[in-house]
Amino acid sequence: MDRFVGQGRLEWWANQSICLEMYDIDITVTVDAVGKWRATGRHANALDATQREGWDFLMEMDPHFSIALPGEDRGGITVRVVEAEDGTLTLVEAPEWDSSVSVTFDLT
Repeated sequence: MDRFVGQGRLEWWANQSICLEMYDIDITVTVDAVGKWRATGRHANALDATQREGWDFLMEMDPHFSIALPGEDRGGITVRVVEAEDGTLTLVEAPEWDSSVSVTFDLT
């Protein structure tokens, strides 16, 4: 596969058992001659205020998501997501990411 254009799903996993949120995206994936994977996309549907708040929270906490492409029940590739001001998403494969994040919440 050199290029894929279609829909995918970003999944934010708290651990191996709990997916906190999923976002459908329109995506274009390219693979270069040495196998480097890159993608750009946009949310398939505009996020309402509650969804935007959740998205912003997860992005601030840790911008690593799993991406599921058509035919996949669960995301298999971990990507780092960067969102531009115009809403364009840039996804870069993150094979070195070890999924160990330490987060502290102030609930007061």
